[in-house]
Amino acid sequence: MEVTRLFDLLPHYAEHFPTDNALNGKENGIWVNYSISQYIEKVNNISYGLMQLGIKKGDRIASISNSRPEWNLLDMAIMQLGAIHVSIYPTISESDYQYILHHAEVKMVFVAGWELLRKIENVINGIPELADNVYTFRNLRGYKHLNEVIELGRANPSPNYLEEIKAQITPDDVVTIVYTSGTTANPKGVMLTHSNFLNNVRAILPIVPDNPNNRVLSYLPLCHVYERMMIYAWHYLGIPIYYAENIAKIADNLKEVQPTIFTSVPRLLEKFYDRFISTGRKLNKIKKKIFFWANDVALKYDVGELSNAYKRRLKRARKLVLRKFKAAFGGQIQVIVSGGAAVQPRLCRVFGAAEMPILEGYGLTETSPVIAVSSFFKDGTSFGTVGPVLPGIEVKIAEDGEILTRGHCLMKGYYKAEDLTKEAIDEEGWFHTGDIGCIEPKGQLHITGRKKEMFKTAFGKYVVPTLIESKFAEDPMIDNIMVVGENRKFAAALIVPNFADLRSWCAGKGIPYTTNEEMIHHPDVERKFMKTVTYYNKFFGETEQVKRYLLVDYEWSIQTGELTPTLKLKRNFILNKYSEKIEKLFE
Repeated sequence: MEVTRLFDLLPHYAEHFPTDNALNGKENGIWVNYSISQYIEKVNNISYGLMQLGIKKGDRIASISNSRPEWNLLDMAIMQLGAIHVSIYPTISESDYQYILHHAEVKMVFVAGWELLRKIENVINGIPELADNVYTFRNLRGYKHLNEVIELGRANPSPNYLEEIKAQITPDDVVTIVYTSGTTANPKGVMLTHSNFLNNVRAILPIVPDNPNNRVLSYLPLCHVYERMMIYAWHYLGIPIYYAENIAKIADNLKEVQPTIFTSVPRLLEKFYDRFISTGRKLNKIKKKIFFWANDVALKYDVGELSNAYKRRLKRARKLVLRKFKAAFGGQIQVIVSGGAAVQPRLCRVFGAAEMPILEGYGLTETSPVIAVSSFFKDGTSFGTVGPVLPGIEVKIAEDGEILTRGHCLMKGYYKAEDLTKEAIDEEGWFHTGDIGCIEPKGQLHITGRKKEMFKTAFGKYVVPTLIESKFAEDPMIDNIMVVGENRKFAAALIVPNFADLRSWCAGKGIPYTTNEEMIHHPDVERKFMKTVTYYNKFFGETEQVKRYLLVDYEWSIQTGELTPTLKLKRNFILNKYSEKIEKLFE
Protein backbone atom coordinates (compact mmCIF):
# COMPACT_ATOMS: atom_id res chain seq x y z
CA MET A 1 0.00 0.00 0.00
CA GLU A 2 1.64 3.23 -1.15
CA VAL A 3 1.04 6.11 1.25
CA THR A 4 0.55 9.28 -0.81
CA ARG A 5 -2.30 10.85 1.19
CA LEU A 6 -2.67 10.92 4.95
CA PHE A 7 -5.71 8.62 5.07
CA ASP A 8 -3.60 5.97 3.25
CA LEU A 9 -1.86 5.53 6.61
CA LEU A 10 -4.81 3.47 7.89
CA PRO A 11 -4.73 0.58 5.35
CA HIS A 12 -0.91 0.73 5.53
CA TYR A 13 -1.14 0.35 9.33
CA ALA A 14 -3.62 -2.55 9.06
CA GLU A 15 -1.49 -4.37 6.50
CA HIS A 16 1.85 -4.10 8.28
CA PHE A 17 0.99 -3.69 11.97
CA PRO A 18 -2.31 -5.40 12.91
CA THR A 19 -2.66 -4.37 16.55
CA ASP A 20 -5.27 -4.20 19.32
CA ASN A 21 -4.14 -0.82 20.68
CA ALA A 22 -3.47 1.61 17.86
CA LEU A 23 -5.15 4.40 19.86
CA ASN A 24 -5.59 4.58 23.61
CA GLY A 25 -7.36 7.14 25.75
CA LYS A 26 -8.74 7.27 29.27
CA GLU A 27 -12.46 7.35 30.03
CA ASN A 28 -13.46 7.65 33.69
CA GLY A 29 -10.01 6.54 34.79
CA ILE A 30 -9.87 3.43 32.57
CA TRP A 31 -7.80 3.02 29.41
CA VAL A 32 -10.00 2.49 26.35
CA ASN A 33 -8.24 0.85 23.41
CA TYR A 34 -9.02 1.02 19.69
CA SER A 35 -7.61 -1.74 17.49
CA ILE A 36 -6.59 -0.72 13.98
CA SER A 37 -9.66 -2.50 12.57
CA GLN A 38 -11.97 -0.65 14.99
CA TYR A 39 -10.17 2.59 14.10
CA ILE A 40 -10.80 2.08 10.37
CA GLU A 41 -14.43 1.01 10.88
CA LYS A 42 -15.28 4.10 12.96
CA VAL A 43 -13.47 6.43 10.55
CA ASN A 44 -15.43 5.03 7.59
CA ASN A 45 -18.73 5.34 9.45
CA ILE A 46 -17.97 8.98 10.33
CA SER A 47 -17.17 9.63 6.66
CA TYR A 48 -20.46 8.02 5.59
CA GLY A 49 -22.31 10.08 8.21
CA LEU A 50 -20.69 13.34 7.11
CA MET A 51 -21.61 12.52 3.50
CA GLN A 52 -25.26 12.15 4.59
CA LEU A 53 -24.98 15.56 6.27
CA GLY A 54 -23.86 17.11 3.00
CA ILE A 55 -20.14 17.50 3.59
CA LYS A 56 -18.14 17.54 0.37
CA LYS A 57 -14.60 18.19 -0.85
CA GLY A 58 -13.23 21.55 0.26
CA ASP A 59 -15.71 22.11 3.11
CA ARG A 60 -14.15 23.23 6.39
CA ILE A 61 -14.89 21.29 9.59
CA ALA A 62 -13.49 22.55 12.89
CA SER A 63 -12.55 20.66 16.02
CA ILE A 64 -11.92 22.21 19.44
CA SER A 65 -10.67 19.52 21.76
CA ASN A 66 -7.96 18.19 23.99
CA SER A 67 -6.00 15.23 22.61
CA ARG A 68 -8.07 12.04 22.52
CA PRO A 69 -8.77 9.14 20.11
CA GLU A 70 -11.95 10.81 18.82
CA TRP A 71 -9.78 13.59 17.39
CA ASN A 72 -7.97 11.03 15.22
CA LEU A 73 -11.22 9.36 14.15
CA LEU A 74 -12.66 12.69 13.04
CA ASP A 75 -9.40 13.83 11.43
CA MET A 76 -9.13 10.78 9.17
CA ALA A 77 -12.86 10.83 8.33
CA ILE A 78 -12.69 14.47 7.24
CA MET A 79 -9.61 13.85 5.11
CA GLN A 80 -11.18 10.84 3.33
CA LEU A 81 -13.88 13.15 1.99
CA GLY A 82 -11.41 15.75 0.75
CA ALA A 83 -12.82 18.19 3.32
CA ILE A 84 -10.47 20.43 5.31
CA HIS A 85 -9.85 19.96 9.04
CA VAL A 86 -9.53 23.24 10.95
CA SER A 87 -8.17 22.04 14.27
CA ILE A 88 -8.34 24.87 16.81
CA TYR A 89 -6.49 25.28 20.10
CA PRO A 90 -8.78 24.75 23.11
CA THR A 91 -7.01 27.55 25.00
CA ILE A 92 -7.47 30.62 22.78
CA SER A 93 -9.64 33.67 23.45
CA GLU A 94 -13.28 34.10 22.44
CA SER A 95 -12.27 36.77 19.92
CA ASP A 96 -9.84 34.34 18.26
CA TYR A 97 -12.54 31.64 18.06
CA GLN A 98 -14.85 34.17 16.44
CA TYR A 99 -12.20 35.26 13.94
CA ILE A 100 -11.18 31.71 12.95
CA LEU A 101 -14.71 30.28 12.60
CA HIS A 102 -15.74 33.28 10.46
CA HIS A 103 -12.53 33.48 8.44
CA ALA A 104 -12.43 29.76 7.63
CA GLU A 105 -16.18 29.72 6.86
CA VAL A 106 -16.56 26.59 8.97
CA LYS A 107 -19.61 24.38 8.29
CA MET A 108 -19.48 22.10 11.35
CA VAL A 109 -17.79 22.22 14.76
CA PHE A 110 -16.86 19.27 16.98
CA VAL A 111 -16.18 20.20 20.62
CA ALA A 112 -14.81 18.06 23.46
CA GLY A 113 -17.18 19.00 26.30
CA TRP A 114 -18.94 21.57 28.47
CA GLU A 115 -15.92 23.70 29.32
CA LEU A 116 -15.14 24.41 25.66
CA LEU A 117 -18.79 24.71 24.69
CA ARG A 118 -19.19 27.53 27.20
CA LYS A 119 -16.25 29.34 25.61
CA ILE A 120 -17.80 29.32 22.13
CA GLU A 121 -21.54 29.56 22.87
CA ASN A 122 -21.60 33.33 22.29
CA VAL A 123 -19.57 32.93 19.12
CA ILE A 124 -21.84 30.20 17.73
CA ASN A 125 -24.92 32.31 18.42
CA GLY A 126 -23.44 34.94 16.13
CA ILE A 127 -22.94 32.50 13.24
CA PRO A 128 -26.43 31.27 12.23
CA GLU A 129 -25.16 28.58 9.84
CA LEU A 130 -23.29 26.90 12.71
CA ALA A 131 -26.12 27.02 15.26
CA ASP A 132 -27.43 23.54 14.32
CA ASN A 133 -24.05 22.04 13.41
CA VAL A 134 -22.27 21.74 16.75
CA TYR A 135 -21.35 18.22 17.85
CA THR A 136 -19.63 17.00 20.99
CA PHE A 137 -17.25 14.16 21.84
CA ARG A 138 -18.99 13.73 25.20
CA ASN A 139 -22.69 12.97 25.39
CA LEU A 140 -24.09 16.28 26.64
CA ARG A 141 -27.75 17.11 27.01
CA GLY A 142 -29.05 19.45 24.33
CA TYR A 143 -26.19 18.88 21.89
CA LYS A 144 -25.57 16.42 19.07
CA HIS A 145 -22.90 13.80 19.61
CA LEU A 146 -20.20 12.26 17.41
CA ASN A 147 -21.89 8.88 17.94
CA GLU A 148 -24.93 10.22 16.09
CA VAL A 149 -22.73 10.79 13.04
CA ILE A 150 -21.28 7.29 13.44
CA GLU A 151 -24.77 5.73 13.67
CA LEU A 152 -25.96 7.74 10.68
CA GLY A 153 -23.03 6.42 8.70
CA ARG A 154 -23.51 2.86 9.88
CA ALA A 155 -27.13 3.00 8.69
CA ASN A 156 -26.09 4.49 5.33
CA PRO A 157 -22.82 2.88 4.23
CA SER A 158 -21.46 4.05 0.86
CA PRO A 159 -18.09 2.27 0.46
CA ASN A 160 -17.97 2.46 -3.34
CA TYR A 161 -18.85 6.15 -3.40
CA LEU A 162 -16.28 6.82 -0.67
CA GLU A 163 -13.61 5.09 -2.75
CA GLU A 164 -14.57 7.25 -5.74
CA ILE A 165 -14.16 10.38 -3.61
CA LYS A 166 -10.80 9.22 -2.26
CA ALA A 167 -9.57 8.48 -5.78
CA GLN A 168 -10.09 12.15 -6.69
CA ILE A 169 -7.95 13.44 -3.78
CA THR A 170 -4.34 14.25 -4.69
CA PRO A 171 -1.22 14.57 -2.51
CA ASP A 172 -1.18 18.32 -3.25
CA ASP A 173 -4.72 18.93 -2.00
CA VAL A 174 -5.04 21.08 1.12
CA VAL A 175 -5.80 18.81 4.07
CA THR A 176 -5.86 21.33 6.91
CA ILE A 177 -5.82 25.00 7.76
CA VAL A 178 -3.81 25.57 10.92
CA TYR A 179 -4.21 29.00 12.49
CA THR A 180 -1.02 30.31 14.03
CA SER A 181 -0.98 31.61 17.60
CA GLY A 182 -1.04 35.26 16.62
CA THR A 183 1.18 37.04 19.17
CA THR A 184 0.40 40.39 17.53
CA ALA A 185 -2.31 40.56 14.83
CA ASN A 186 -5.11 38.14 13.92
CA PRO A 187 -4.13 34.48 13.52
CA LYS A 188 -3.01 33.45 10.02
CA GLY A 189 -4.49 30.33 8.41
CA VAL A 190 -1.64 28.11 7.18
CA MET A 191 -2.72 25.78 4.35
CA LEU A 192 -0.92 22.43 4.47
CA THR A 193 -1.24 19.50 2.07
CA HIS A 194 -1.06 15.71 2.34
CA SER A 195 2.34 15.93 0.66
CA ASN A 196 3.64 18.53 3.14
CA PHE A 197 2.96 16.24 6.09
CA LEU A 198 4.01 12.94 4.49
CA ASN A 199 7.33 14.26 3.19
CA ASN A 200 8.06 15.51 6.70
CA VAL A 201 7.03 12.15 8.16
CA ARG A 202 9.34 10.20 5.86
CA ALA A 203 12.23 12.58 6.53
CA ILE A 204 12.11 12.06 10.32
CA LEU A 205 11.55 8.26 10.29
CA PRO A 206 15.28 7.38 10.43
CA ILE A 207 15.65 9.09 13.83
CA VAL A 208 13.07 6.80 15.51
CA PRO A 209 14.58 3.85 17.44
CA ASP A 210 13.69 0.50 15.85
CA ASN A 211 11.95 -1.32 18.69
CA PRO A 212 8.97 -3.69 18.26
CA ASN A 213 7.81 -2.71 21.75
CA ASN A 214 7.71 1.03 21.07
CA ARG A 215 4.93 2.98 22.82
CA VAL A 216 4.26 6.70 22.71
CA LEU A 217 2.68 8.89 25.38
CA SER A 218 1.23 12.02 23.78
CA TYR A 219 0.24 15.07 25.78
CA LEU A 220 0.76 18.01 23.41
CA PRO A 221 -2.38 19.33 21.70
CA LEU A 222 -3.06 17.63 18.37
CA CYS A 223 -3.92 21.00 16.83
CA HIS A 224 -0.20 21.80 17.27
CA VAL A 225 1.30 20.91 13.88
CA TYR A 226 4.41 19.41 15.52
CA GLU A 227 2.48 16.85 17.55
CA ARG A 228 0.10 16.21 14.67
CA MET A 229 2.93 15.35 12.28
CA MET A 230 4.50 13.09 14.91
CA ILE A 231 1.17 11.26 15.34
CA TYR A 232 1.13 10.56 11.59
CA ALA A 233 4.72 9.27 11.90
CA TRP A 234 3.71 6.87 14.70
CA HIS A 235 0.87 5.63 12.45
CA TYR A 236 3.33 5.06 9.62
CA LEU A 237 5.51 2.95 11.92
CA GLY A 238 2.62 1.16 13.64
CA ILE A 239 3.50 2.52 17.10
CA PRO A 240 0.64 2.51 19.66
CA ILE A 241 -0.32 5.96 20.96
CA TYR A 242 -1.55 6.67 24.49
CA TYR A 243 -3.06 10.07 25.20
CA ALA A 244 -2.28 11.59 28.59
CA GLU A 245 -5.36 12.55 30.61
CA ASN A 246 -4.18 16.12 31.15
CA ILE A 247 -1.06 18.09 32.05
CA ALA A 248 -1.53 17.42 35.78
CA LYS A 249 -1.63 13.65 35.21
CA ILE A 250 1.42 13.32 32.99
CA ALA A 251 3.68 12.00 35.76
CA ASP A 252 1.12 9.29 36.61
CA ASN A 253 0.48 8.44 32.96
CA LEU A 254 4.21 8.10 32.25
CA LYS A 255 4.51 5.49 35.00
CA GLU A 256 1.39 3.65 33.78
CA VAL A 257 2.24 3.56 30.08
CA GLN A 258 6.06 3.29 30.41
CA PRO A 259 6.56 4.79 26.95
CA THR A 260 9.71 4.29 24.92
CA ILE A 261 9.13 7.57 23.05
CA PHE A 262 7.93 10.88 24.45
CA THR A 263 7.35 14.10 22.54
CA SER A 264 7.52 17.29 24.56
CA VAL A 265 8.26 20.97 24.71
CA PRO A 266 11.25 22.19 26.77
CA ARG A 267 9.08 23.80 29.44
CA LEU A 268 7.76 20.46 30.70
CA LEU A 269 11.24 18.91 30.69
CA GLU A 270 12.48 21.88 32.72
CA LYS A 271 9.72 21.33 35.27
CA PHE A 272 10.61 17.63 35.61
CA TYR A 273 14.26 18.53 36.12
CA ASP A 274 13.43 21.27 38.63
CA ARG A 275 11.30 18.79 40.57
CA PHE A 276 14.20 16.33 40.49
CA ILE A 277 16.59 18.97 41.91
CA SER A 278 14.01 19.95 44.52
CA THR A 279 13.87 16.31 45.66
CA GLY A 280 17.65 16.26 46.00
CA ARG A 281 17.63 19.34 48.20
CA LYS A 282 15.41 17.55 50.72
CA LEU A 283 17.76 14.59 51.23
CA ASN A 284 19.90 14.15 54.33
CA LYS A 285 23.50 15.34 54.30
CA ILE A 286 25.22 12.22 52.87
CA LYS A 287 22.51 11.38 50.30
CA LYS A 288 22.33 15.03 49.30
CA LYS A 289 26.08 15.07 48.65
CA ILE A 290 25.83 11.94 46.47
CA PHE A 291 22.82 13.35 44.63
CA PHE A 292 24.51 16.60 43.65
CA TRP A 293 27.76 14.80 42.79
CA ALA A 294 25.72 12.71 40.31
CA ASN A 295 24.04 15.86 38.99
CA ASP A 296 27.44 17.49 38.43
CA VAL A 297 28.56 14.39 36.51
CA ALA A 298 25.43 14.61 34.37
CA LEU A 299 26.02 18.30 33.63
CA LYS A 300 29.39 17.36 32.06
CA TYR A 301 27.85 14.75 29.75
CA ASP A 302 28.39 15.16 26.02
CA VAL A 303 27.81 13.13 22.87
CA GLY A 304 30.74 11.46 21.15
CA GLU A 305 33.82 9.99 22.76
CA LEU A 306 33.87 9.93 26.56
CA SER A 307 37.02 9.33 28.59
CA ASN A 308 37.24 6.08 30.52
CA ALA A 309 37.44 8.02 33.79
CA TYR A 310 34.22 9.88 32.94
CA LYS A 311 32.51 6.65 31.86
CA ARG A 312 33.24 5.14 35.27
CA ARG A 313 31.83 8.19 37.08
CA LEU A 314 28.77 8.20 34.80
CA LYS A 315 28.11 4.48 35.40
CA ARG A 316 28.18 5.08 39.15
CA ALA A 317 26.05 8.25 38.90
CA ARG A 318 23.44 6.37 36.90
CA LYS A 319 23.31 3.52 39.38
CA LEU A 320 23.08 5.77 42.46
CA VAL A 321 20.88 8.63 41.22
CA LEU A 322 20.16 9.12 37.53
CA ARG A 323 18.12 5.95 36.99
CA LYS A 324 15.69 7.23 39.59
CA PHE A 325 15.22 10.29 37.40
CA LYS A 326 14.56 8.01 34.42
CA ALA A 327 12.06 6.05 36.52
CA ALA A 328 9.94 9.22 36.81
CA PHE A 329 9.37 8.87 33.04
CA GLY A 330 8.35 5.22 33.33
CA GLY A 331 11.85 3.77 33.10
CA GLN A 332 11.68 2.69 29.43
CA ILE A 333 12.33 5.94 27.55
CA GLN A 334 14.67 5.53 24.58
CA VAL A 335 14.24 8.97 23.07
CA ILE A 336 12.56 12.30 23.86
CA VAL A 337 11.72 14.49 20.87
CA SER A 338 11.53 18.16 21.77
CA GLY A 339 10.23 21.08 19.71
CA GLY A 340 8.40 24.38 19.94
CA ALA A 341 11.26 26.27 21.61
CA ALA A 342 14.99 25.98 22.32
CA VAL A 343 16.13 23.32 24.79
CA GLN A 344 18.73 24.44 27.29
CA PRO A 345 21.98 22.49 26.68
CA ARG A 346 22.14 21.56 30.38
CA LEU A 347 18.84 19.67 29.98
CA CYS A 348 20.23 17.78 26.98
CA ARG A 349 23.25 16.82 29.09
CA VAL A 350 21.31 15.67 32.16
CA PHE A 351 18.67 13.75 30.20
CA GLY A 352 21.37 12.19 28.01
CA ALA A 353 23.35 11.14 31.07
CA ALA A 354 20.14 9.59 32.47
CA GLU A 355 19.82 7.52 29.25
CA MET A 356 16.93 9.59 27.89
CA PRO A 357 18.52 11.36 24.91
CA ILE A 358 16.72 14.50 23.75
CA LEU A 359 16.50 15.03 20.00
CA GLU A 360 15.78 18.72 19.43
CA GLY A 361 13.90 19.81 16.34
CA TYR A 362 13.19 23.15 14.71
CA GLY A 363 10.45 24.32 12.39
CA LEU A 364 7.32 26.39 11.99
CA THR A 365 3.67 25.75 11.25
CA GLU A 366 4.36 27.05 7.73
CA THR A 367 7.00 24.33 7.21
CA SER A 368 4.76 21.45 8.31
CA PRO A 369 6.77 21.72 10.64
CA VAL A 370 10.28 20.22 10.87
CA ILE A 371 13.18 21.87 9.04
CA ALA A 372 16.01 20.38 11.08
CA VAL A 373 16.30 17.84 13.88
CA SER A 374 19.03 16.16 15.89
CA SER A 375 19.68 12.47 15.29
CA PHE A 376 21.84 9.55 16.42
CA PHE A 377 23.89 9.65 13.21
CA LYS A 378 27.43 11.03 12.89
CA ASP A 379 27.38 14.77 13.65
CA GLY A 380 23.63 14.43 14.16
CA THR A 381 23.68 15.97 17.63
CA SER A 382 25.49 18.97 19.02
CA PHE A 383 24.07 20.52 22.17
CA GLY A 384 22.88 24.05 21.54
CA THR A 385 21.94 23.30 17.92
CA VAL A 386 18.83 21.75 16.34
CA GLY A 387 20.80 19.24 14.28
CA PRO A 388 21.19 18.92 10.51
CA VAL A 389 18.62 20.08 7.96
CA LEU A 390 16.29 17.30 6.80
CA PRO A 391 16.64 15.74 3.33
CA GLY A 392 14.56 17.48 0.67
CA ILE A 393 14.72 20.83 2.47
CA GLU A 394 17.03 23.73 1.64
CA VAL A 395 18.22 26.30 4.15
CA LYS A 396 20.31 29.41 3.63
CA ILE A 397 21.23 32.29 5.90
CA ALA A 398 20.39 35.77 4.60
CA GLU A 399 22.80 38.68 4.94
CA ASP A 400 21.02 39.91 8.07
CA GLY A 401 21.23 36.43 9.63
CA GLU A 402 17.63 35.39 8.95
CA ILE A 403 17.03 31.70 8.26
CA LEU A 404 15.40 31.10 4.86
CA THR A 405 14.04 27.74 3.73
CA ARG A 406 12.29 26.08 0.82
CA GLY A 407 11.37 22.54 -0.23
CA HIS A 408 8.62 19.94 0.09
CA CYS A 409 7.80 21.09 3.60
CA LEU A 410 6.61 24.55 2.62
CA MET A 411 2.94 25.46 2.99
CA LYS A 412 0.65 26.18 0.05
CA GLY A 413 0.12 29.66 1.47
CA TYR A 414 -1.98 31.62 3.95
CA TYR A 415 -5.73 31.12 3.53
CA LYS A 416 -7.41 34.11 1.92
CA ALA A 417 -4.24 36.19 2.35
CA GLU A 418 -2.18 36.33 -0.85
CA ASP A 419 -0.50 39.53 0.31
CA LEU A 420 0.78 37.86 3.50
CA THR A 421 1.88 34.82 1.49
CA LYS A 422 3.94 37.02 -0.87
CA GLU A 423 5.40 38.80 2.12
CA ALA A 424 6.54 35.50 3.65
CA ILE A 425 7.70 33.68 0.49
CA ASP A 426 9.92 35.61 -1.91
CA GLU A 427 10.03 35.31 -5.71
CA GLU A 428 12.67 32.58 -5.56
CA GLY A 429 10.46 30.45 -3.29
CA TRP A 430 12.39 31.11 -0.07
CA PHE A 431 10.26 31.27 3.06
CA HIS A 432 11.46 33.91 5.51
CA THR A 433 11.23 32.24 8.94
CA GLY A 434 11.77 35.36 11.06
CA ASP A 435 14.39 33.43 13.05
CA ILE A 436 18.07 34.28 13.03
CA GLY A 437 20.84 31.72 13.15
CA CYS A 438 23.80 30.11 11.44
CA ILE A 439 24.96 26.75 10.13
CA GLU A 440 27.78 25.20 12.14
CA PRO A 441 30.89 23.81 10.36
CA LYS A 442 29.61 20.24 10.77
CA GLY A 443 26.22 21.08 9.28
CA GLN A 444 24.03 21.61 12.35
CA LEU A 445 21.61 24.52 12.35
CA HIS A 446 22.05 26.92 15.28
CA ILE A 447 19.14 29.21 16.19
CA THR A 448 20.16 32.41 17.94
CA GLY A 449 16.89 34.33 18.24
CA ARG A 450 13.84 35.88 16.60
CA LYS A 451 14.49 38.70 14.15
CA LYS A 452 11.50 40.73 15.35
CA GLU A 453 12.43 40.24 19.00
CA MET A 454 15.92 41.74 18.67
CA PHE A 455 16.15 45.31 19.83
CA LYS A 456 18.64 48.15 19.90
CA THR A 457 19.55 50.01 23.04
CA ALA A 458 19.81 53.79 23.06
CA PHE A 459 23.55 53.33 22.39
CA GLY A 460 22.87 51.42 19.16
CA LYS A 461 23.86 48.02 20.55
CA TYR A 462 21.80 44.97 19.48
CA VAL A 463 20.33 42.73 22.18
CA VAL A 464 18.86 39.27 21.49
CA PRO A 465 16.47 38.79 24.43
CA THR A 466 15.83 35.08 23.80
CA LEU A 467 19.49 34.22 24.43
CA ILE A 468 19.48 36.06 27.76
CA GLU A 469 16.09 34.61 28.75
CA SER A 470 17.18 31.06 27.96
CA LYS A 471 20.30 31.38 30.12
CA PHE A 472 18.49 32.96 33.09
CA ALA A 473 15.75 30.31 32.88
CA GLU A 474 18.35 27.67 33.73
CA ASP A 475 17.92 28.72 37.33
CA PRO A 476 15.22 26.60 38.99
CA MET A 477 13.96 29.64 40.89
CA ILE A 478 13.02 31.40 37.63
CA ASP A 479 9.82 30.20 35.96
CA ASN A 480 9.69 32.85 33.24
CA ILE A 481 11.56 35.96 32.21
CA MET A 482 11.16 38.65 29.55
CA VAL A 483 13.98 41.03 28.70
CA VAL A 484 13.05 44.60 27.64
CA GLY A 485 15.00 47.70 26.71
CA GLU A 486 14.37 48.85 23.14
CA ASN A 487 15.82 52.35 22.70
CA ARG A 488 16.70 52.45 26.39
CA LYS A 489 20.10 52.92 28.00
CA PHE A 490 20.23 49.34 29.26
CA ALA A 491 18.43 45.98 29.30
CA ALA A 492 15.92 45.22 32.07
CA ALA A 493 13.66 42.27 32.79
CA LEU A 494 10.38 41.05 34.21
CA ILE A 495 11.04 37.89 36.22
CA VAL A 496 8.40 35.37 37.27
CA PRO A 497 9.70 33.24 40.17
CA ASN A 498 9.07 29.52 40.31
CA PHE A 499 6.77 29.84 43.31
CA ALA A 500 6.91 26.15 44.25
CA ASP A 501 10.71 26.36 44.45
CA LEU A 502 10.53 29.72 46.22
CA ARG A 503 8.24 28.21 48.84
CA SER A 504 10.70 25.32 49.39
CA TRP A 505 13.64 27.73 49.58
CA CYS A 506 11.82 29.83 52.19
CA ALA A 507 11.02 26.72 54.23
CA GLY A 508 14.71 25.76 54.18
CA LYS A 509 15.65 29.21 55.40
CA GLY A 510 12.97 29.23 58.10
CA ILE A 511 11.09 32.09 56.42
CA PRO A 512 7.29 31.85 56.89
CA TYR A 513 5.60 31.92 53.46
CA THR A 514 2.57 34.21 53.30
CA THR A 515 1.49 35.27 49.79
CA ASN A 516 3.37 35.52 46.51
CA GLU A 517 2.84 39.27 46.52
CA GLU A 518 4.40 39.69 49.96
CA MET A 519 7.22 37.17 49.43
CA ILE A 520 8.68 38.85 46.34
CA HIS A 521 9.25 41.94 48.51
CA HIS A 522 10.79 40.02 51.42
CA PRO A 523 14.38 41.27 51.98
CA ASP A 524 15.87 37.74 51.92
CA VAL A 525 14.02 36.86 48.71
CA GLU A 526 15.12 40.12 47.12
CA ARG A 527 18.74 39.35 48.07
CA LYS A 528 18.41 35.83 46.66
CA PHE A 529 17.24 37.10 43.26
CA MET A 530 19.85 39.85 43.25
CA LYS A 531 22.55 37.17 43.59
CA THR A 532 20.90 35.10 40.86
CA VAL A 533 20.79 38.03 38.41
CA THR A 534 24.39 38.97 39.23
CA TYR A 535 25.50 35.38 38.57
CA TYR A 536 23.83 35.05 35.16
CA ASN A 537 24.87 38.52 34.04
CA LYS A 538 28.46 37.24 34.03
CA PHE A 539 27.66 35.23 30.89
CA PHE A 540 26.91 38.39 28.87
CA GLY A 541 28.58 41.55 27.68
CA GLU A 542 28.01 44.88 29.37
CA THR A 543 25.19 46.00 27.03
CA GLU A 544 23.32 42.66 27.36
CA GLN A 545 23.34 42.45 31.14
CA VAL A 546 20.09 42.89 33.05
CA LYS A 547 20.67 46.09 35.00
CA ARG A 548 17.23 46.28 36.64
CA TYR A 549 14.41 43.82 37.06
CA LEU A 550 10.94 43.44 38.50
CA LEU A 551 9.65 40.31 40.24
CA VAL A 552 6.11 39.39 39.16
CA ASP A 553 3.75 38.03 41.81
CA TYR A 554 1.89 35.39 39.76
CA GLU A 555 2.67 32.67 37.24
CA TRP A 556 2.23 33.59 33.57
CA SER A 557 -0.07 31.29 31.64
CA ILE A 558 -2.24 30.95 28.55
CA GLN A 559 -5.28 31.78 30.66
CA THR A 560 -3.82 35.03 32.01
CA GLY A 561 -2.73 36.02 28.50
CA GLU A 562 1.06 36.19 28.71
CA LEU A 563 1.69 32.89 26.89
CA THR A 564 0.54 31.65 23.49
CA PRO A 565 -0.99 28.15 23.17
CA THR A 566 2.52 26.94 22.28
CA LEU A 567 3.84 28.50 25.53
CA LYS A 568 5.79 31.31 23.86
CA LEU A 569 5.83 34.81 25.35
CA LYS A 570 3.21 37.21 23.98
CA ARG A 571 5.65 40.09 24.12
CA ASN A 572 3.35 42.87 22.95
CA PHE A 573 0.66 41.80 25.39
CA ILE A 574 3.18 41.76 28.25
CA LEU A 575 4.64 45.11 27.23
CA ASN A 576 1.17 46.69 27.29
CA LYS A 577 0.08 44.98 30.50
CA TYR A 578 3.21 46.03 32.41
CA SER A 579 3.84 49.33 30.61
CA GLU A 580 3.76 51.49 33.75
CA LYS A 581 5.98 49.15 35.74
CA ILE A 582 8.43 48.85 32.85
CA GLU A 583 8.63 52.64 32.67
CA LYS A 584 9.59 52.74 36.34
CA LEU A 585 12.44 50.29 35.67
CA PHE A 586 14.03 52.87 33.40
CA GLU A 587 13.44 55.96 35.56
